[in-house]
Amino acid sequence: MGAQVPELVRLECSVKKYDWGKRGKESSVARIYRSNSGEEIVDDEPYAEMWMGTHASGPCYVVFDGANNDKKLTLKDWIDQNPCVLGEKVFKHWGSNLPFLFKVLSVEKALSLQAHPDKDLASVLHKKHPDVYKDDNHKPEMAVAITHFEALCGFVTLEELKDVVAKVPEIIKAVGDVSLAEQVLSLSIEDEEMRRKHVLQSLFTKLISADRNTISELIPSLIYRLRSHSEIRELTEKEELVVRLEKQYPGDIGVLAAFLLNYVKLKPCEALFLDANEPHAYIFGECIECMATSDNVVRAGLTPKYIDVETLCSMLTYKQGFPEILKGVPSSPYTMKYSPPFNEFEVDRCHIPPNVPQSVVFPAIPGPSILIITAGKGTIRSSSLSGLDISEGQTFFASANAEITIQTNSGLDLYRAGVNSRFLEKSTSG
Repeated sequence: MGAQVPELVRLECSVKKYDWGKRGKESSVARIYRSNSGEEIVDDEPYAEMWMGTHASGPCYVVFDGANNDKKLTLKDWIDQNPCVLGEKVFKHWGSNLPFLFKVLSVEKALSLQAHPDKDLASVLHKKHPDVYKDDNHKPEMAVAITHFEALCGFVTLEELKDVVAKVPEIIKAVGDVSLAEQVLSLSIEDEEMRRKHVLQSLFTKLISADRNTISELIPSLIYRLRSHSEIRELTEKEELVVRLEKQYPGDIGVLAAFLLNYVKLKPCEALFLDANEPHAYIFGECIECMATSDNVVRAGLTPKYIDVETLCSMLTYKQGFPEILKGVPSSPYTMKYSPPFNEFEVDRCHIPPNVPQSVVFPAIPGPSILIITAGKGTIRSSSLSGLDISEGQTFFASANAEITIQTNSGLDLYRAGVNSRFLEKSTSG
């Protein structure tokens, strides 16, 4: 009783072995999780995600060094017992719930074509189908590329949409409505936005809802046509992607739907943020992902899991255009900050190159953080911790108002997730 709450506690995290994950030692998730948990890697198993946060579907556990950790205490329970670690502003706004969920992803094959609901829809879906939609929160998210990273995200521009309708006959055959194709081709940027969105919604909904027998005939025909074309011309990047997706998900409607979405290729350290009600699918690569604390996913393709076409088609915004790519903003010589337009989270990437003895200070902020070391080794300290050796896979929860110092002589990569600075600064000033 009366013991001081530590500013910094080590976390043991949860791993997800979804089928789309990279397998065995090829997966960064596997290597990081092995270092984090001590569990050996199983070579033929997929290691898709490592979760860091308080969501019940993938809890973290607090590890007290030198103590008997046989009786595990979840991070959620520890925060409930010590709500002061969140800081007054965060606790006042979100209660004792950590508002963000932090992940590492290793993607070998495409995730489902999906979108995440806004708060109002999430509440409705959770009440109607709590077995499918596990919570009532929205799920805006951001991916920061560790390696080359590919995704489908948002609908293509009007000009590209018209080009697709004109050059991919299988789409109109699947839709079964020549007049709808004519409507698309007659659209102009001068047309009212609502009309353009209505036509796009009609096209996408009819495509996603197309008869499965029709799709099972059209997709092999599409692939045969593309392979024939590849003998006389170079396929476009989107066409090559469609051929890849068909190998992963034969006969899936998501293969055709990919033509309607932007194909995004991130370089390492670039980031992509996804608002609620926007269609997307991660395709390949490894990334750090952060989101509001939720596991709600509405799926419509590229998956053997439960799909909810009606909900997905009705919830989308049908905005068109290439998504914004975040490059990060330097906050120190070795740290880049990625701040999406969401209150719940932001991410810092800290890269200290090898052979540059250096320390990096994360200043005290009035909100909590989670830090993960993804490569290298060094030491970590705070006012209550004189210095602890750290290496790949080690993960920490940092309390509000804790100043954290990282030091290394041999190089280190670290990511930090925390509540968005704009929210904390706005709360402070107002």
